[in-house]
Amino acid sequence: MSAVSLFCLVFAYFSVLLVVAWRTSRNANNDSFFIGNKSSNWVLVAFGMVGTTMSGVTFISVPGAVGRDGFAYLQVILGYVLGYIAVVCVLLPLYYRLKLTSIYTYLEQRLGPRSYQSGAAFFILSRTMSASARLYLVVNILQITILDSMGVPFWLSTVVILAMILLYTFEGGVKTIVWTDTLQTLGMVLGLVICTGWLLHEMHLGPLESIAQMQQHGLTRIVNHTVDSPGYFWKQVLAGFFIVLGMTGMDQETMQKNISVKTLRDSQKNMVLMTVVLTAVLVLFMYLGALLYLYAPTVGVSATGDKLFPAVVMGHMPAVLQLIFFIGLISALFPSADGAMTALTSSFSIDILGVQRRTGMTEQVRKRLRHRVHLAFCAIFLILVLAFKWVDNASMVGLVLKLTGYTYGPLLGLFAFGILTRRTLRDGWVPLVALAGPALCYLIDSNQEILFGTYRIGLELLILNGLLVFAGLLLISKKGT
Repeated sequence: MSAVSLFCLVFAYFSVLLVVAWRTSRNANNDSFFIGNKSSNWVLVAFGMVGTTMSGVTFISVPGAVGRDGFAYLQVILGYVLGYIAVVCVLLPLYYRLKLTSIYTYLEQRLGPRSYQSGAAFFILSRTMSASARLYLVVNILQITILDSMGVPFWLSTVVILAMILLYTFEGGVKTIVWTDTLQTLGMVLGLVICTGWLLHEMHLGPLESIAQMQQHGLTRIVNHTVDSPGYFWKQVLAGFFIVLGMTGMDQETMQKNISVKTLRDSQKNMVLMTVVLTAVLVLFMYLGALLYLYAPTVGVSATGDKLFPAVVMGHMPAVLQLIFFIGLISALFPSADGAMTALTSSFSIDILGVQRRTGMTEQVRKRLRHRVHLAFCAIFLILVLAFKWVDNASMVGLVLKLTGYTYGPLLGLFAFGILTRRTLRDGWVPLVALAGPALCYLIDSNQEILFGTYRIGLELLILNGLLVFAGLLLISKKGT
């Protein structure tokens, strides 16, 4: 498949998104941008959120990790399911009862203005860094496989892609993204299913036969019984639970789509359906990964990890499957980038600039201010992606993604304190406590061998982070009046 053909595919894909954006953003206002006028279809939201929850990194990394970990990711998925149940039963009723546009407004109502600003600031910092890092990783794949051979420089590729994302999110916001995410999730799932079917056909295997071969090669192992290992079963389950609680239930990007649904009941149905579809898709990604590891030796592919899926596709699949792979890849990329840009614009406009509480500001002025914020975040994304390319160190990007996970600890601690206690805070001290939690976690993580010997903290570091912030908030709290 020529680079020109792949480039035309990407261009056609963007064109479809722009048409959808044009149709959905007509007569859009700030309510359309922030919460879709609370008229989003819950089925579309559920399906589209599958693409948002994953990313281009997931599309490549989950299949690649099977060779090392088998199906151990199922342990985390079990925790995800339990976490989504908690979001459905606890957080969504809270958000709907308070009629929130930004979920961090809850922190202001319950704990005070500094708590509110701290929560919003940590979300903005974390989502900006993680979304730009993920955007860089996938743009870099597109650059290496398509655009380098056409002589297009990386900076221009990034500018064009961000400009396209800006164009289709600029007016409609959530109202548009509900539809574009649905289309993009469909593209990702189709790519996943078709590539899986092709591998089964090439190896002349049925589903049951393939599972038997996976077992023979040790690719289907699930439960890790080694307590000291980061992959220990209960660590993974608990980590999955708190990842969803913090990074979904307390994340403006995900929740603004949920609260764009008219009623609480429909929003809850949306989350249940999304959980079912997401679980099925993640399991299929792992199944695809195992098939790739069975197929690769038969055609002389030695790549492993993140390089395996692209190597098999570009070296051994027919041209039409390469097209489908790239549709799936860019479909996995853009829901995480466009949703992040919209959520960051919403949070900064509402939580930091207070556009909804300025009584003397007209709707037109609010809209202009929101446009400027949107453009500013697009520029920040561009600067960060170019910085990642300049450093050109995959381990640095991995570190950024890991560190952004630390910033959800303060959100976890703040929301848990507000929901589980009736105490009030000395609000001025909250920013210091919120900064201390991640800082202590980083020190602990960097000195695990000294502190714990052979024991290794893994994904449960988020839980420790939340507990440290919660404990700090208790220290600066007093009995409620």
